[in-house]
Amino acid sequence: MTLIQLSFTSVFFLGLFGLAFYRVHLLSALLCLESMMLALFLALSTWSLQMSSTSFSAAPLLLLAFSACEAGVGLALMVATARTHGSDHLQNLNLLQC
Repeated sequence: MTLIQLSFTSVFFLGLFGLAFYRVHLLSALLCLESMMLALFLALSTWSLQMSSTSFSAAPLLLLAFSACEAGVGLALMVATARTHGSDHLQNLNLLQC
């Protein structure tokens, strides 16, 4: 495993651990998801450059488009929950009350 692969893997798992263990605010959960998507984008981009094939060149852009849509939906949900519940704390959210 090269140093670049190790760094992308460690960034992905740090985002995953942050998402799993630090679940206080919805914004911190969204930031952890974005760091995971950024690590996947960079790993997929370097992998397609190393393979030098044109069939994998569209995959990083597709992943980046999906992560931008995920960020937009996440921020819209955060604004909606902040307006209805008063804060973005994940402890205040209960799906059984909806």
